[in-house]
Amino acid sequence: MSDTVTIIGKVATDPNRAQTGGGVAVTNFRLASTHRRFDQSTQAWVDAGTNWYSVAAYRQLGEHAKASLRSGDSVIVTGRLRIRTWESNGKNGTSVDIDADAIGHDLRWGTSAYLRASRASAAGDAPVARSGADADASRGEGASHGEDEDEPLALDTSWAVVDDDELEDEKAAVLS
Repeated sequence: MSDTVTIIGKVATDPNRAQTGGGVAVTNFRLASTHRRFDQSTQAWVDAGTNWYSVAAYRQLGEHAKASLRSGDSVIVTGRLRIRTWESNGKNGTSVDIDADAIGHDLRWGTSAYLRASRASAAGDAPVARSGADADASRGEGASHGEDEDEPLALDTSWAVVDDDELEDEKAAVLS
């Protein structure tokens, strides 16, 4: 059984790329999630403890994490939680692991520039980054891509046309 969790924290170690015994690419890093609370007596925020997680991101997610994340980055990680006990050299402990399904920068604390991977990159070839007008066009408002990624489709906005009188009637009905 695995539980899905979402953790907000800071990348504690630079992501490290490796391979599983079966040859699957995996990127690992440690995640620190420090809880804060407001202490009424001192009128100040205080750290209430840090939880530590080992995060594993497989295949393309791992490649993107390796290219995008650095120690100290604020991130949001969603994935499957695994808690396991271990014993090594007479010591034992508990490890809390997350097999990541999604990872992203926490935009409350900074900005991030998203760069969509090309289809060749997603297939495992060398990453192909778009720049300049191509990158701007792929991020443009209303731009969506069909089967040919380089050919934007027109955005259907016919659903957004609202008669002003109709809108006023709806507002009046809600307020009454």
